[in-house]
Amino acid sequence: MRLTNFKNLNNKKLIVFDLDGTLAETKAKMDGEMSGLITRLLGQKKVAIIGGGKLELFKHQFLSELTAPKEFYKHLYLFPTTATTFLRYHNSWKKVYAHNLSKSELKQIMSAFKLVFKEINYAPEKKIYGKTIENRGSQVTWSALGQDVVKILGKRGVALKNEWRDKNTPLKMKVAMHLRKYLPGLEVHAAGHTSIDITKKGIDKAYGLKQIEKYLHVKIKDMLFVGDAIFPGGNDYAITKTKVDYVPVKGPEETKKIIREVLTK
Repeated sequence: MRLTNFKNLNNKKLIVFDLDGTLAETKAKMDGEMSGLITRLLGQKKVAIIGGGKLELFKHQFLSELTAPKEFYKHLYLFPTTATTFLRYHNSWKKVYAHNLSKSELKQIMSAFKLVFKEINYAPEKKIYGKTIENRGSQVTWSALGQDVVKILGKRGVALKNEWRDKNTPLKMKVAMHLRKYLPGLEVHAAGHTSIDITKKGIDKAYGLKQIEKYLHVKIKDMLFVGDAIFPGGNDYAITKTKVDYVPVKGPEETKKIIREVLTK
């Protein structure tokens, strides 16, 4: 249920965040203020991060900037690649599970992209930064501008992704819709600003919440989810299939306000 009243936030045992666009600007590093707020939050609550990025991106965007003492990491749980992978901290980050795609599934996905692009007469961007389609093991991700646009261009890359999103979201949704036709046995998520993620069937952020409930013994009703894509077609929207309370945000600055609300309750 969408929360509009924050009176009962103190009752929440675990706060779940999307990463890209929620805790940090797209593909960029979390800023110092957010790091401080997350550190304070870890001193009071359990925190889980669920995002479409691979573990390396979690490290780049989030862990590299987190200033929390290592003893706080026992309250932190990572779910990269749309919860197809789960890691928790025991002196180092240990993998609890990973649902990797098979070779036949990977072949099917690559074939589907070729068919869809031909079917809709998709014209790739003139300038691409890195691979557009990346095999992340448990997830395949297509990024219209390339996987490395922010890594290469920095803030200009963030601006380009924002511009592409504002102009081409209907195109991205069209590609996702056509992919679902060719990949009925897999999940297709319209993710991030410029991306589409493909995982095994039944794996989305609702699945991630259920895994948190299973492994951490925290009921979904005792969680709060914060994300920037909780709308039909958005990669956070699956959480609305559960009974989790959630707050949609438009970016990290709004996320900071929610964290402050949790810390003051």
